[in-house]
Amino acid sequence: MKDIIFINSHPIQYFAPLYKFMNGQGVKTKAWYCSGETSKGSYDKEFGIDVKWDIPLLNGYEYTFFKNNSPQPSHAKGFFGLMNFAAIKALFTIKKSVIVVHGWNYFTHLSVLLLGKIKGHTICLRCEMPQNQETLKKGWKQLIKRLALKHIVFPRVNYFLYIGTQNKLFYKSYNIPETQLIFCPYSVDGDRFRADKQKLQQFVGAIKKNMGIPTDGKVILYSGKYSVKKRPMDILRAFKQLNEPYCWLIMVGEGEMRDEMEAFIDQHQLKQVILTGFINQSVIPQYYAISDVFVMCSSVGETWGLSVNEAMNFDLPIIISHLTGCAQDLVEDGNNGYIFKTGDVDDLAQKLKMVLIERKLLWSKPSQTIVNKYSYSSIKNNIEMLSVDEGAGLKKEVITLEL
Repeated sequence: MKDIIFINSHPIQYFAPLYKFMNGQGVKTKAWYCSGETSKGSYDKEFGIDVKWDIPLLNGYEYTFFKNNSPQPSHAKGFFGLMNFAAIKALFTIKKSVIVVHGWNYFTHLSVLLLGKIKGHTICLRCEMPQNQETLKKGWKQLIKRLALKHIVFPRVNYFLYIGTQNKLFYKSYNIPETQLIFCPYSVDGDRFRADKQKLQQFVGAIKKNMGIPTDGKVILYSGKYSVKKRPMDILRAFKQLNEPYCWLIMVGEGEMRDEMEAFIDQHQLKQVILTGFINQSVIPQYYAISDVFVMCSSVGETWGLSVNEAMNFDLPIIISHLTGCAQDLVEDGNNGYIFKTGDVDDLAQKLKMVLIERKLLWSKPSQTIVNKYSYSSIKNNIEMLSVDEGAGLKKEVITLEL
């Protein structure tokens, strides 16, 4: 069997547990990192604070940090922020492997995509791009990008690992055949979150009390950066419209829009809104445990929304904007939640009312059941086949998305 190597800009809290899981399941998985940022903590521009994740990002799998030769070395510095010549050289010295490249937005990533097949590696591209966001982009830069991807980059890729429906549609828009499309969903450590759900059930009342929320209070949860892309003002305005005395809004996160949010809260005297600031990974389950509905309001740039996966592992109903990348996959409208038109505060307020007050959801299929398909096991099963046989005779993936 071939080794599987994931190429990432830096250690990422959602990806690292996957590599540990795959090794634990007997699939030899490694990570190549182009930067050491975040592994020991670093300044997060969007949070606006120093962030150090409290769940280890480097345990349970083999990893390599490659020297960054960029004159401005940082994954936050754009395409030339990551230039790892040693990683490119390593392509020609290691044995044939399955190499999964996360996107093409850095010099190193693009170089691996363009050169990997020369040595006989199985090159897999895992990008996040949703087609419904891609179609909103116009101009000559977009035209050049499409031409470069179609005629230069994509012909050098063996398999395209799509994370969901809209991402698959993106690849299909380039006429990528089904035989090259492999379902590789964006996932979280569902086992950890479900275990936390069970442990925390008996403490829900105490957690609410510590936050000043009555035991019978209904909790709306937002979890994400306070940034323009995330549109946190939409949920604040919708909460004001909802105007229900027993409802509370908890906004987990931090970011550049905090001052604007606080001004709105003060202006309208929204006493039942809690802005938590940054909450680390080990503590976030407490907020899911006490919540009655999870909301994501994001616009263009929210290519998936992994907080939705987390909330669904707590079996929460979901209200999500239509441009959020995972909307079409994780929300069955009217069943486990609702999809609202991005930016439509009236629609969002109405959906909150339908969930919390009118109780209109059918729940014929729970959120936990839906999110089961978007799991580390699905990724492991489908990528593992590539390590066994890269060419003729490749079995149809265990789990697929039908369009």
